Amino acid sequence: MARAYDNTGRAERALVTRGQILDTALGLLLDGGYAAMTVASLAAAAGVSPQTVYNSVGGKPAVVKAVYDRLLAGDEAEVAMSDRPEFQALFAATDRSAFVAAYAAWVRVVLERVAPLLGALLAHGADASLADFVATIERERYTGTTQAMTGLRTRLGLPEHVVGERGFARLVDAVWALNAPDAYDRLVRRSGWTSSEYEAWLTGQLTVLLT
Repeated sequence: MARAYDNTGRAERALVTRGQILDTALGLLLDGGYAAMTVASLAAAAGVSPQTVYNSVGGKPAVVKAVYDRLLAGDEAEVAMSDRPEFQALFAATDRSAFVAAYAAWVRVVLERVAPLLGALLAHGADASLADFVATIERERYTGTTQAMTGLRTRLGLPEHVVGERGFARLVDAVWALNAPDAYDRLVRRSGWTSSEYEAWLTGQLTVLLT
C-alpha cells in the first residue's frame, strides 16, 4: 500500500517564506514608499528569487495589498474582519453609548496598525495600480462600516433621527467618513494628537450620530 505524501513541512516553509517576504516589503515600503519598491528589490532584500515573490504572494500590487491586510488584521489568518472576535465583541455592548466607546477603540487600534503604511504609500502620489489599491481598501472599509452599523441596528437599534433605508445609508456614509485613515493621519501625524486624543474625538463624534 502506498504511503500518503505528507506536505505539512513544505506548507510550513511556504508560510515562513511568505512571512519573510511581507516583513521585508513592509520595511521597504515604510522607508521609500510605493515607487521605491520593485519585485526585484524586494526579492534581493528578502533573500529569495523574484519568482518566489510571485509564487508566494504575487506581483507588486498583490504584495502591497497582502502587507496591508496583515497589518489590518494583526495576523495572516484567513478570517474576515467581521468574523474576528474583536469585531464581534462590539455587539456585546448593552447600549449604544457602550457600543460607541467600543467601536471608537476598535477603530483606533486598526488605524494605529495601518496608518504608517498608508502614509508612506501616499506620500509621493499614486500611480494607477496604487489608485486601484486605495479604491479597493475604501470599498472594504465601507463594507465593514455597513456591517458594524447593521449589527448595531439589529442588536441595539438606531436613534430616532435615522429614518428608513435612506437614513441608514446616510448614517453609514457619515461613520465611514469619520473612521477614514485620512482623519486619523491629519489629527495624529500632522497635528500631533495622541492616539488616545483621536479616540476621544471619534467617540464624541459618533456619540452625536448614534446616541
